[in-house]
Amino acid sequence: MQKIQVQGVHHITLVGADRQTSIDFWEGLLGMPFVFEQPNLDNPKESHLYFDPGDGRLITIFTNEDRGRPAVSTPQEIGCVHHLALSVSQATFGQIVERLDAHGVSHSGPKDRGFMDSIYFRDPLGFLVELASYRFEPPEGVPHAEVLLEAHKIRVAKGDYNIQPVHLADAIEALTLHRRRSLSDDRAPKAPFSGN
Repeated sequence: MQKIQVQGVHHITLVGADRQTSIDFWEGLLGMPFVFEQPNLDNPKESHLYFDPGDGRLITIFTNEDRGRPAVSTPQEIGCVHHLALSVSQATFGQIVERLDAHGVSHSGPKDRGFMDSIYFRDPLGFLVELASYRFEPPEGVPHAEVLLEAHKIRVAKGDYNIQPVHLADAIEALTLHRRRSLSDDRAPKAPFSGN
């Protein structure tokens, strides 16, 4: 038996209320261009809205003008989606609190995750959204996930609780050593200012 190998997230579809609420939130607050709309091909009473989060993937929303906003937050029970995390730059992350406050949106405030910064808030329908920003840039051609995998190995070897910046720095150094060639036979750390 062989695996069915996936190659990334194609799109994520959420159940929305009315069309304008989705447009106002995903484009009007989060800046995702509204790029495409057609009927929900499995339910002609619904529309299917497509938004571009900026990474070549899509966030899509099923809307229905007869659906109103729910009175309670979306469930976070077993089998349910807990939250959707969206990537932002460090420059943008530094502005999130001020901008959410200006829109009157209740939020968690910044959360230190060691390898990234996060802030949480709910969309108009009660769905939990996270805005996350990595604290590191991976080496050219290396995905964030590979740096995190290497940092995890380093963290576990040191017996540390969670990934911290030192683990990321050491992971980036190790990945660079293995991926980028050099004319030097000895690439171990040196002390060029020691006077030797």
